[in-house]
Amino acid sequence: MSRLTFLQNKIIELDDAKRMLAMWRMKGDKIVFTNGCFDILHKGHVTYLAEAAEEGTRLVIGLNTDSSVRSQGKGENRPINDQDARALVIAALGFVDLVLFFDEQTPIQLINELLPDVLVKGADYDPNETDPNSKKFIVGSDIVKANRGKVIAIPLVDGYSTTSILAKGKK
Repeated sequence: MSRLTFLQNKIIELDDAKRMLAMWRMKGDKIVFTNGCFDILHKGHVTYLAEAAEEGTRLVIGLNTDSSVRSQGKGENRPINDQDARALVIAALGFVDLVLFFDEQTPIQLINELLPDVLVKGADYDPNETDPNSKKFIVGSDIVKANRGKVIAIPLVDGYSTTSILAKGKK
């Protein structure tokens, strides 16, 4: 199998992911889930994802589709890279096991279907926030906790964000 095919095989549909997770769980693997746009991959993203991967044995990424990114109001020119390009770049990280697209505003459906052992977000969110209307609420945290899983917030790397990188490019 070519290396490119290997990467492309990490990008799968929900039903295939559910089968894969069932196999991993039978082996005793601990499933970690996080999500995002990951538009222009940078040091902050890689650090965050590497630290997320440390929380278990398998890292699954929920990746916003292009329409999902546009619906978040990140700017008229976002995403910079289309979903297929973003998925391939994320899949190229050795510690990423699977990449799934989600088209909704949040990955709640993926979380509900996959029931990860660990749900990870950046420290701009709060694992203890219970109000779904709060900007600090981690979508799906209630589901993961009810399933005896952990919800973790990982510190962000100062000075690294897609927005700040794009602002530097305009100077």
